Amino acid sequence: MSAEGEPRGDWPLFEVFVRGKRGLNHVHVGSLHAADAEMALRNARDLYTRRNEGVSIWVVPAEAISASSPDEKDPFFAPSADKVYRHPTFYPIPEDVPHM
Repeated sequence: MSAEGEPRGDWPLFEVFVRGKRGLNHVHVGSLHAADAEMALRNARDLYTRRNEGVSIWVVPAEAISASSPDEKDPFFAPSADKVYRHPTFYPIPEDVPHM
């Protein structure tokens, strides 16, 4: 039982994302159960940044995440294949444009 009187198994699941010191984006590092978002942040800090490698942590209730299924990747992503104008090879790139 928790201090709040709830069994820990009833605590919501949170997904944890950490941005490293040299990273530009947050990366999913794992999941944890916590009574609320504040507790999830503290536990994520203690569990996933023990070596002081993070500069930012996001915790997101797992129930708030919507995701596509890997089994449906072909039909889900197929519409983007017929939009050739989205590919950089469709446009001529001027020689004076760096890093393209």
